Amino acid sequence: MNLKFVFTASFIISLIGAIGFALIAVLIGKNNIEWFDSQIITFVQHWESPWLTSVMKGFSLIGAGTLNVIITILIMIMLYFVFKHRWELLFLIGVIVGSALLNVVLKAIFHRARPTLHRLADATGYSFPSGHSMAAFALYGVLCFLLWKHARTALTRTLLIVGGIVMIAAIGISRIYLGVHYPSDVIGGYLASGTWLAVTIWFYQRWLERRSTRRV
Repeated sequence: MNLKFVFTASFIISLIGAIGFALIAVLIGKNNIEWFDSQIITFVQHWESPWLTSVMKGFSLIGAGTLNVIITILIMIMLYFVFKHRWELLFLIGVIVGSALLNVVLKAIFHRARPTLHRLADATGYSFPSGHSMAAFALYGVLCFLLWKHARTALTRTLLIVGGIVMIAAIGISRIYLGVHYPSDVIGGYLASGTWLAVTIWFYQRWLERRSTRRV
């Protein structure tokens, strides 16, 4: 893996993510983003149907909660017992736990109420940023990164990226469709978790590089 590329990409992504999140936070604070949220909500909920509601509830379950924990534990077991990648296991735990804690802190700071119109699912707590979006980005983002490191072909890496994007996007859209989050909540969650993931990747790769240098 080209470490210079990883470090540069991580820095750029984290910077863009932080700036983007700050911009959305300012717009929310000044109540200047309702027009955007309402347009996206209207478009997404326009497609409402019984079968699509079932699909969206399924993606929402995958995004956080018990099912998300089960998926995470299975990945941890595979990393530790099957592949013996123990440092990668610690890295994965750091990304997921850090993203969850960051979500708690940010929600406590912004205190944004959830949308109340046309709810198709129950949800409690504050709205911004979306916990499901942050959890999905953290889990599937770090999983794609770890698998990408070991993938041997460009096709495999491409499929990993596309699969990760589809899962993360579907989970975020499901929260808008179900009426429990504003689109800006979802985007803010992606940006916050993406920033955290990029920062942790930078530190993880830097630590691996120094560890390898010491061995030499």
